[in-house]
Amino acid sequence: MIEYKTFTNQLPEAVLEAVLTLHFQVFEGQERSQLIQEINETPHLLTLIAYENDDVVGYKMGYRRKEGHFYSWLGCVLPTHRGQGIAGHLMELQHEWCRANGYHTVRTMTYNKWRNMLILNLKHNFNIVGIFADNPGAPKIVLEKNLNQ
Repeated sequence: MIEYKTFTNQLPEAVLEAVLTLHFQVFEGQERSQLIQEINETPHLLTLIAYENDDVVGYKMGYRRKEGHFYSWLGCVLPTHRGQGIAGHLMELQHEWCRANGYHTVRTMTYNKWRNMLILNLKHNFNIVGIFADNPGAPKIVLEKNLNQ
């Protein structure tokens, strides 16, 4: 059975380590110390975590962009646990929390290569609002959702 927990602002050290372990099982290329610093220095941080038997199997992290606007920043689900609705449930929990805390817009960005994430965002009523090339030159897709609709 999957259980979900919500953390605001700083993550306890053991929780941060578990999230990072999952993150680096899925994503490559970012330096661990740099990501730890970014997470620890991000104000208004919200982290939602999916646990199975005390093991982190998914997470979703975001923060306040500006008044009323939330940025859904990082997240993933362990490959062995995909297709069970965990990412969608984490997203729904994030949006519920955002509504309850006065946010009216959620923005996120993804790459075309992460098609499952792109499709998940579209299924949850995000709209594509822009595309730009990041540093490596890969097109990054900007998506936004109005939480009041």
